[in-house]
Amino acid sequence: MSADIGGTFTDIVYQDCSTGACGAAKVLSTPDDPALAVLRGIEAAIPTEAAIDFFVHGTTVGLNALLTRRGAKVALLTTENFRDIYTIQGNDRGEIFSIRWNKPEPLTPLEHTFTARERMAATGEAVTPLETSDLDRLVKAVKEEGFEAIAIAFLFSFKNPAHELEAADYLRARLPDIPIGLSHRVSPEWREFERTSTAVMDSYLAPVVRGYLETLIGGLGDRLPEGRGLHVMQSNGGVMTAESASETPLQTLLSGPVGGAIGGRALSAATGRPNLICIDMGGTSFDASLIIDGLPSGSNQAKLEGLPVQMSVVDIHVIGAGGGSIAWEEAGAMRVGPQSAGSMPGPACYGLGGTEPTVSDANLVLGRLDGANFSGGTMALDRNAAVTALTTIGETFGLTTEAMAQGVVDVVNAKMADAIRTITVQRGIDPRDFSLVAFGGAGPAQAGALAEELQIREVIVPVHPGAFSAWGMLQTDVRRDYKETLYSFWDLVELAVLEAAFAGLEENGRRHLLDEGIAEDAIAFERAIDFRYYGQEYVLTIPVPNGTIDMDAVRKSFDAAYDRQYGHSSPENRVEMANIRLAALGRLARPDSAPPAPEAARPTRERDVIFAGRPLKTPVLDRNGLEIGDTVAGPAIIEESTATTLVPPGWNAAVIEGGHLSMTKEAES
Repeated sequence: MSADIGGTFTDIVYQDCSTGACGAAKVLSTPDDPALAVLRGIEAAIPTEAAIDFFVHGTTVGLNALLTRRGAKVALLTTENFRDIYTIQGNDRGEIFSIRWNKPEPLTPLEHTFTARERMAATGEAVTPLETSDLDRLVKAVKEEGFEAIAIAFLFSFKNPAHELEAADYLRARLPDIPIGLSHRVSPEWREFERTSTAVMDSYLAPVVRGYLETLIGGLGDRLPEGRGLHVMQSNGGVMTAESASETPLQTLLSGPVGGAIGGRALSAATGRPNLICIDMGGTSFDASLIIDGLPSGSNQAKLEGLPVQMSVVDIHVIGAGGGSIAWEEAGAMRVGPQSAGSMPGPACYGLGGTEPTVSDANLVLGRLDGANFSGGTMALDRNAAVTALTTIGETFGLTTEAMAQGVVDVVNAKMADAIRTITVQRGIDPRDFSLVAFGGAGPAQAGALAEELQIREVIVPVHPGAFSAWGMLQTDVRRDYKETLYSFWDLVELAVLEAAFAGLEENGRRHLLDEGIAEDAIAFERAIDFRYYGQEYVLTIPVPNGTIDMDAVRKSFDAAYDRQYGHSSPENRVEMANIRLAALGRLARPDSAPPAPEAARPTRERDVIFAGRPLKTPVLDRNGLEIGDTVAGPAIIEESTATTLVPPGWNAAVIEGGHLSMTKEAES
């Protein structure tokens, strides 16, 4: 079973271990207590007496705390004379040509930064011993000023963590209830500002994430499986136990959106389509990611709120565009989002007190949603409330209600198309070479228009699209990432030293996975090395096969990767190695996914749906009534419990292997 908390809905997916059959349920999110929606969703999805063998959870609690600046009050401890590292930040500008650009606001201000006399050399040699008496001022400040967490980031601690460990022991003895984060554990990697930023962000989120997980575990009680019951999705695409998530809360930052990318990887393998653009349009946000040659696009560093984070992440581009995004006027122009009506009060059509016009209201007015059959008939929509909301804002622009509704949909589609261009065209990738995978509660209704805008030839709407991210969480494995800064020219590297370094990381990974309950024969490792040409600043991460390392083959792999990324390479130049990386994987046993079991389908009916400003009689079909091989010609609407798929005029939808929908545009004569 898996759960994905969104800003508007919380999605639950459950799979029968014996048959592989999947089911899904959606419930409104509970922002004041996110765990409550998860518990309600489980009650709605499976009988009380049913046993849960495995439960994985994707949460945006940490991300929301960061975006809203509602994390912990953090005290930062650094090396004496280096107090300003975190405040000064790096020497690069986020927007090179903007005269209004400002550095991002740090999560803890300079006045909350404390120093201690100590010094490690760049080689890891202790130059100045730690003066623990300097820590007494920090102890006093924590007690008097109400700090909720401490982050320690000493100079070159990634080479020798002795002083960070000594300081932590001293502080824990005097502040036993305060969580303490150590930079060498959070990110044992060079670049002092980036490592400090990562340590501060981890401490900033620690109390929030830990408190949430404790609440959820307490609420689930006996429903959790025995042993290590609750697992949490990580930003790197793997899962970890709740205990590990409490120790490394930073890893949960993108755990919700990443599920969709992992689902895309599984869908790519199942359908034989290596290149996919995955779009998740829910009630609050729009997430876009890429599957290239069957694998999610990833990175070893991300920026959140402008602040760098050194950790492995699946690349997800997120904007505020969803079914609950609010349409509003600014300077005579219409905007849609990023503000969202959320789940309470929600769009005007939810009838829960919302009055502002949203994308869902627009789709209801255009006839694309069925007010009597929304969310599988569990929720009725108020069309009159949607009309009132859109009429009010339409008067501002001199537009009819229907024209205003179309305008709202067009604007949000343009925003989403630009988001897709950001991860494709701006990186030299042609979106026309990809299939578009549309999911989330609102994604399948907008996908055809997005595909036309980007000239994409195929749209895939997976089974249970409204809960696809939650389904993706069931397709992953336990994962723990390790890294070590090991700088050298590649032509000077001693193979024995490199092999020993990887062996050390593998031993740490094996020990961790065994502690997580993974069997020895289910453990695997993936190696990689960060390279750059001599004189350059940034690196490319190159996968390295397990076993004896072929130095020449690895060098050629870097040159080839550089050429693919930048259009040229320099095989004659020297290459520097910066970091080695290891992903320790614990393979999880899972049943094969089975196509949805046939269910009673509602009879096909018909209603007017507005396309390009004019109503067209449009058949409305129940997806449960479609079988593999069936084809539906547009215009048509295909309804199911988690989403509504819109097949525009000139498009056809076919049910392909696995029960997924493949929408393609008819060839123009």
